[in-house]
Amino acid sequence: MDRDKILLTPGPLTTTLRTKLAMLRDWGSWDSDFNAVTASVRASLLRIIHGQDSHVVVPLQGSGTFSVEAAVATLVPRDGHVLVLDNGAYCKRAARLTTLMGRRCTVLGFDEAAQVDPAVVEQHLKSDPSVTHVVMIHCETGAGVLNPLQAVSDVCAAHGKGLIVDAMSSFGALEIDARTTRFDALIAASGKCLEGVPGMGFVFIRKAILDGCAGNSQSLAMDLHDQYVYMEKTTQWRFTPPTHVVVALHEAIAQFEAEGGQSARLARYTSNYQTLVGGMAKLGFKPFLDPAIQAPIIVTFHAPADARYSFKTFYNAARSRGFILYPGKLTQIETFRVGCIGAIGPDEMEQAVHAMALALQDVGITSAAPA
Repeated sequence: MDRDKILLTPGPLTTTLRTKLAMLRDWGSWDSDFNAVTASVRASLLRIIHGQDSHVVVPLQGSGTFSVEAAVATLVPRDGHVLVLDNGAYCKRAARLTTLMGRRCTVLGFDEAAQVDPAVVEQHLKSDPSVTHVVMIHCETGAGVLNPLQAVSDVCAAHGKGLIVDAMSSFGALEIDARTTRFDALIAASGKCLEGVPGMGFVFIRKAILDGCAGNSQSLAMDLHDQYVYMEKTTQWRFTPPTHVVVALHEAIAQFEAEGGQSARLARYTSNYQTLVGGMAKLGFKPFLDPAIQAPIIVTFHAPADARYSFKTFYNAARSRGFILYPGKLTQIETFRVGCIGAIGPDEMEQAVHAMALALQDVGITSAAPA
């Protein structure tokens, strides 16, 4: 097979040739040309959420989790109290990193097959006024649940709590408007729905709270307030930037804008999702989530009940045909996940379904129906 394998994961993602080619040039990290690219990327990111008037954006080296950790450390005072809304694996990660940084952390649990319930959040905030910040994952890709950002934002605003949103797998595809949705921080990364390559996160921070973040972080490298102040003063990154990642993201954003921005990207991903679910249903596969709470980002499927099924065999058979699947993240039942995002369209999703059909045939499974 001549082409790269298609990544049906929540990131890294399949990228375009244009995005790959952008990385063939070397850049000086202090050079004015590179600083101009950084400034352009930051301005473009703010436009996506209509946040030019209300927020700043601070890029950070590393995976998206680096930026989640940096956001919590920068925004939450040492004596703050974080309430993590937990309906999946990435929520649990947010709670763990909050605790590791020495911040008081309370976890409010929900079923991993259900959305976060804003009414339950409100009840908790009423019962425990010591909470200062709420952390929510917008699209919890452990199962693929889309959480109700606007409703949770409204609850936090009504109670005067800071909202920190992990929008890693939603930013660029699902609508987020800073003019109507209040949040203190929103975190995403280069290698997700903007279809860049991994290696850089970015955090939108509300201007009104920015000055109050000085000195909160116990980390030198991950202090977003310091990173912001230094960038504003010098136009440069404090420490060696991921130059090739930044220029790839710059090129990916140009393609994002040419495609029609967030609404066009959502339309393509929704078409991918519909093609995937429709095709998998014909094979007997059943999605784990109710479609009403499913984001068109990544779909969790029940494993087939047939005793001949093993994920490793199924994965390798699909991989040999050019498609990389993702293991399940749930603890109670066996599942696997298929991403709908990246520089792919419905044609590639049809091919992926066909590859999975052939993978089942390889081991003699005639129906992928779950138990």
